Order: sequence, then C-alpha cells, then structure tokens
Amino acid sequence: MAVNLLLGLQWGDEGKGKIVDVLTSEYDIIARFQGGPNAGHTLIFDGHKHVLHTIPSGIFHKNAVNVVGNGVVIDPVIFQKEIDNLAKFNLDFKSKLLISRKAHLILPTHRLLDAASEASKGKAKIGSTLKGIGPTYMDKTGRNGMRVGDLELSDWKEKYRTLADKHIKMIDFYDVDIQYDLAELEVDFFKAVDDIKKLTFIDSEEYLNNAMKAGKTILAEGAQGSLLDIDFGTYPFVTSSNTTAAGACTGLGVPPNKIGEVFGIFKAYTTRVGSGPFPTELFDEVGERMSKVGHEFGATTGRARRCGWLDLVALKYAVQVNGVTQLMMMKGDVLSGFDTLKVCTSYNYKGEEVSHLPYNIEEHNVTPIYTEIKGWQEDLTEMTNEDTLPKELMDYIKFIEDFVEVPVKIVSVGPDRKQTILR
Repeated sequence: MAVNLLLGLQWGDEGKGKIVDVLTSEYDIIARFQGGPNAGHTLIFDGHKHVLHTIPSGIFHKNAVNVVGNGVVIDPVIFQKEIDNLAKFNLDFKSKLLISRKAHLILPTHRLLDAASEASKGKAKIGSTLKGIGPTYMDKTGRNGMRVGDLELSDWKEKYRTLADKHIKMIDFYDVDIQYDLAELEVDFFKAVDDIKKLTFIDSEEYLNNAMKAGKTILAEGAQGSLLDIDFGTYPFVTSSNTTAAGACTGLGVPPNKIGEVFGIFKAYTTRVGSGPFPTELFDEVGERMSKVGHEFGATTGRARRCGWLDLVALKYAVQVNGVTQLMMMKGDVLSGFDTLKVCTSYNYKGEEVSHLPYNIEEHNVTPIYTEIKGWQEDLTEMTNEDTLPKELMDYIKFIEDFVEVPVKIVSVGPDRKQTILR
C-alpha cells in the first residue's frame, strides 16, 4: 500500500485538521511527519471545538492508530496538556498514540533560546511562535539534540543537563532581558517526561514500512503550509522544517516510490500569521470582512491572521513543488456576499510580468496582477451536495482548476466535519 499525503499549500491555517478528521475513517494510520506544537489543527464536530498541536488529527476515530513521526519535535509539557485535555473522551492513548524514538524533544531552554533570539532581532523578528521549535531543529542539525529514545536510556538526565547548560550560555550571549526561573520550568518538564514515558515508543520507520507490507492504509499529516517550508517558503519568514511532500519521506522514513495521492488544502482566499511578505494582503474593509467572517485568529498563537485575495501564482507553485494530485478548497462560505472577487494570476516583478513565484516577493519587488471574477450571494453553510452550489462558485472553482491544472475534489462550506462537499 502507498502512503497518501495531506498538505497545506499556503502559509498554514488552511484547515488541515478538519480534512484529516473527515478522511480518517478511510485510513488505518494517521502520521504526523514534521513541525511541533506551533501547529494548531482545529476539529469541530458534535458542536464542540478541539485544537490539536502535536497529536495527529485522527485521535478521535476509534479505529485509527496515530503516529508522531521522527520529523516532529515534541514539547513534553504541551504534549501532556493535550492528553489531559482529551481525558474526558476516554481514549486509549497507549495503543492509539505511538511516538517515534527518533523524534526530538523540546527542552525548556529551547523555548528560552527562542525568546532571546527573537527579542534580539528587534524590528527584524520573523514572528516565531516562541515554542522553542527553531532552536530544537538547530540542535537536531547540529547533532546536539535529545530524542524520545534517549528517555529509555539510563543517562538521559546527564545528557539533558549538558544541553541545558549549553543553552544558558547561549542565552547570556544574546544580552537581552529574558526573565526566567529554570528550576521551576524543569519541575513541569520532568513531570511531563515521566508521563510521556508511559506511552508507546516505536521505531517508526520500521513500524510504517511493515504496516505498508501488511496492506494498512496510511495518511501522512503535515503541519504549517508549503509557503513556510524551510527550503521553498518565503525565507527567512518560514518554519524550521520541510512542510512539503519531500518532508513526509524524511519525517517518516517512507521511500518516495511509496507516496500515493497528494492532497493539497487551500483557502478560497489567503491568510498569513506573523511577519513576512504577502503580495495580495488587504488593508481595507474587504480584508477586515474576511477576517471577521472567517474568524481568522491563530489556533496556536491567538494572533489575528492577515487576509487577502487568493494568490494563484503562489498556489500553482505549491502544487508544483508538492506534486499535488487532488485539491481541497476551504472556507468558500466566507466569500459569500462579495459582488466581485479578485484572484492574483501574475506578478509585476521588478517591472516585468511573471507568472511564477520569484526569488523575492517583498512588496518593493512585487505587485500582484489580478483577474476579476463574479462573486456569489448565497449562504453556503447549509448546502450538502455539489448540485446546490451557486454557478458563480462553480465558475470560481473551474478557474482555479484550469490555472493550477489539478481538480478540486472537496469543497468545505463551514467548520463542522458535516459541512464538507465531495465532488
């Protein structure tokens, strides 16, 4: 069996959690392959809202096994809080939630380092979530990191102390005013480590490859979005891992020839949290309306999301880099009531019209060139099948499909898992 991938194609917050939740019944295993607790995957069903940060989004389906892959970085404190928040559902975490021994651990000092680094940048800050994720990945590539498997070894506390002491010296180097009580932070950390050690650790690459041989169906769940990829995103305003399809191979130990369908998720418009270029960003009442109707606040940070028109140049780039085979459009309902919609179909880049994503899309280099499309007035939230969707929405979808050359197979018309139309 092949591994199917589910990826965000914009700057994150596309609605991946909902779609994983919708699709989970078709899969035996849901596996997270990168990122950390900077993710905020929101699931809404039966009138309740749930936000997951590290735990895969299949956790609420009784038959799905959830794997946290080697490419993920785990904060034991946040991880345990997630588990505690799910206690009322009486989930069998021991059998349903498996953690790769090769996943790296976020230490309290990683978070302090993150805060010190961001504070030292002043106005040049990149908008970090301050979860310690960047410093943890830096330790990973610097071959200094601690992994989940280390917790099974007798000397793990000595390894922890050596790394934490190194971090304190680095924090002092930044020469910024960061107030902290490490001893207090460590109380919560060591308690959370004791709790996480009660879960099941696995050699995830062996587990997943054996599962494929046994005919199990696997869905790999990405975090953040393709435009935040460390290599192919809007660097340096990116995350610290590979959020694209290639990251699933390295983040799970799955060979490229075992990748099947690649599901790409995008919003009917565009949003971004934090700093970084955003060519189609709106600063008028239209952007404010998108934000208000779409409830555009980060599930992890609570920060207001910047809003703008759909950028098809960037979307086609993400489709290309990921090898997307099916598209899923979220929040079409938010655009109801606009007489005219705008879609970016090319850029003016340094005085020349280009139809690809150039090296630098800062506003002094790039101006979006728009195509106008007729909007729709109907409320989509109660619609349950494709035949009831307004013609103008279908024309909008067709325009997108023709531009990026990939079919839109799912249209979401609201946050609940039931508000999902399959095409």
